[in-house]
Amino acid sequence: MAGAIASRMSFSSLKRKQPKTFTVRIVTMDAEMEFNCEMKWKGKDLFDLVCRTLGLRETWFFGLQYTIKDTVAWLKMDKKVLDHDVSKEEPVTFHFLAKFYPENAEEELVQEITQHLFFLQVKKQILDEKIYCPPEASVLLASYAVQAKYGDYDPTVHKRGFLAQEELLPKRVINLYQMTPEMWEERITAWYAEHRGRARDEAEMEYLKIAQDLEMYGVNYFAIRNKKGTELLLGVDALGLHIYDPENRLTPKISFPWNEIRNISYSDKEFTIKPLDKKIDVFKFNSSKLRVNKLILQLCIGNHDLFMRRRKADSLEVQQMKAQAREEKARKQMERQRLAREKQMREEAERTRDELERRLLQLKEEATMANEALMRSEETADLLAEKAQITEEEAKLLAQKAAEAEQEMQRIKATAIRTEEEKRLMEQKVLEAEVLALKMAEESERRAKEADQLKQDLQEAREAERRAKQKLLEIATKPTYPPMNPIPAPLPPDIPSFNLIGDSLSFDFKDTDMKRLSMEIEKEKVEYMEKSKHLQEQLNELKTEIEALKLKERETSLDILHNENSDRGGSSKHNTIKKLTLQSAKSRVAFFEEL
Repeated sequence: MAGAIASRMSFSSLKRKQPKTFTVRIVTMDAEMEFNCEMKWKGKDLFDLVCRTLGLRETWFFGLQYTIKDTVAWLKMDKKVLDHDVSKEEPVTFHFLAKFYPENAEEELVQEITQHLFFLQVKKQILDEKIYCPPEASVLLASYAVQAKYGDYDPTVHKRGFLAQEELLPKRVINLYQMTPEMWEERITAWYAEHRGRARDEAEMEYLKIAQDLEMYGVNYFAIRNKKGTELLLGVDALGLHIYDPENRLTPKISFPWNEIRNISYSDKEFTIKPLDKKIDVFKFNSSKLRVNKLILQLCIGNHDLFMRRRKADSLEVQQMKAQAREEKARKQMERQRLAREKQMREEAERTRDELERRLLQLKEEATMANEALMRSEETADLLAEKAQITEEEAKLLAQKAAEAEQEMQRIKATAIRTEEEKRLMEQKVLEAEVLALKMAEESERRAKEADQLKQDLQEAREAERRAKQKLLEIATKPTYPPMNPIPAPLPPDIPSFNLIGDSLSFDFKDTDMKRLSMEIEKEKVEYMEKSKHLQEQLNELKTEIEALKLKERETSLDILHNENSDRGGSSKHNTIKKLTLQSAKSRVAFFEEL
């Protein structure tokens, strides 16, 4: 009895000790996950769990986003999850998204999963028209998206209409031109075919390298007012703070890079920016909501920290990740080269096989023709032999008749004819017999000549038959296939290998491999410069080609602004901001106050 009471008490105490949990749904760009979280968990606990699940180590770019009354907010790491102003209805939903953007995607994004998540997010923002992208650049980006999804272009697989169900271009671009889906697909496919050999991660990185030069890439916009009450837009991104005209989100009026800003703070709806130069007055602006000020401050602090961090030596963790990424990239490159060599040799072997099959078919046709010629020769020879035999028999028969006629003539001459009439008749018969004998002799001679000619034709036919048999014998004795080089066997064990043991990553290169890799990297740099020039020429060519199909009345304000910038010879996004910061910070602050 006491034992039963003790077991019930033990069970009750265990039941009480089990922590209470709630369900959270995490939505990434390409998946959804659900977790059971303890009630006491803070934002960092949930964020770390998501990052571990994804295998993501570059956590500083990302955050968990939710929405409060049409305003975006981010989960705070040091605050309990349920203390945020989120719906308490389970599952509680958060979106795992990039919160901060790199200045240079190729240099800063190390892990493949990081690149992939950025690619998906930026692609969606372009398609949703949250980032303005000109039409010709949209087609180029679409071609890289297709390469990332489908791999190398194969005309036997990727036939007309294979992109019909894909969302690749912003609706604004599609509506701006009198072009059918087939015409867009044709232009996308033309560029897609040029990306042969690029792996998925390489195609996604090329996409990001082009997208990061778009004016609205990575910029968070907020409606603000300066002291004079002028309505403006504040843009916060990886480079600094930018002030825009509400009608022009492409080109800022003023820019303040992060290295010129000493302090940022807010009180209620008023935001205060303190420049690094203490001689310069602070400048202030007002936002519409206190909640928006909190979001602006979060983005400013995070972007400023990353801006300063980029300009310092990498931490040990980042150095390790970059080293692993370089080794992994080198391993993949060597693996792709090996596969490319095997593919090339396989294609060559297939071409050789096809050529041999074609040659064999040709030889079979020649053998068939020779066999038919032989049969015709044999038939002709038999026919000529038969005809020669008939002619020879006719000649013998004529000769026999001629001899009989001669005998008859001799018999007639020897016969005594008593009367003149009989003599005359006899002479006439003799004359007729002589004429007949002469005709018989001529016919016999002609038949003999014809027999000789037929014998000669027979001899030639037999000679032709002999040559045909000889040719057929030659064809039959020719080798069908020459010795072929075998397809390479799997790599021997002394080729560099990739081993993953625990958290350590080891990769061993031979000196020759490293030298070849260095030479290839230098070659790639030269090729990149040439491709950039070629790419710009292609973009201009496409722009000119589709310009005639544009419906001017459907141009948006951003289209018009972009065209005006292009007509003025507009420079890149970074160069534009650099020009804006050539003036002193003091004059820029004064300009902001007077807007």
